Amino acid sequence: MAQEFNRNHHVFRSEDFIKVVGEAVSFLIGSPFHPLPPIRRFDQAGVYILYYMGDFEPYAAIAAANQKIPVHPIYVGKAVPAGWRQGRISDTAVASLYGRLKEHSRSIQSTKNLKLGDFACRFMILEGQETNIISTVESELIRKFKPLWNSVIDGFGNHDPGSGRYNQSPSEWDILHPGRSWANRLTGKAPVRKKILEKIRQATL
Repeated sequence: MAQEFNRNHHVFRSEDFIKVVGEAVSFLIGSPFHPLPPIRRFDQAGVYILYYMGDFEPYAAIAAANQKIPVHPIYVGKAVPAGWRQGRISDTAVASLYGRLKEHSRSIQSTKNLKLGDFACRFMILEGQETNIISTVESELIRKFKPLWNSVIDGFGNHDPGSGRYNQSPSEWDILHPGRSWANRLTGKAPVRKKILEKIRQATL
């Protein structure tokens, strides 16, 4: 039997959930910071933050904010357990925050205008049922800080597309920071560097 649709009967809200996410964000941004990548390997799921403190001129405002203590992220990311997307997480499912941080380190080291020593990171390990908020915490951090490599410049977290797929366009990040070997093989139309720099200027005013 047809019934009139009342939206209020279908909207779920939870103050407790908002509080938990806020606690997780506060925990992460208050955790110790480490060099990139951290010295010790670990294989857990969670969320991480990258900070920049170097002399690449377009990032001057970000670097200045991070000179004493890293406070303004340039990138936020996550590592989820194997099987997470299919809901098949088990006690033996492996995720590697360290692996993601190591991968980002290689990307930075491959460039001609960034130095790995100019970066620091923070990370938060989430285990058990807490892994369910990984993506939510990542999204909240991106909304809160609008990190440049998440919100303005795309492509930092990209992977090698593999053989037969190099007809794609290089990302804005790879135009701004050339050097990744697989990105050099991409043959699609490239973004204009001047426009990328203008986007950064507008975002960091």
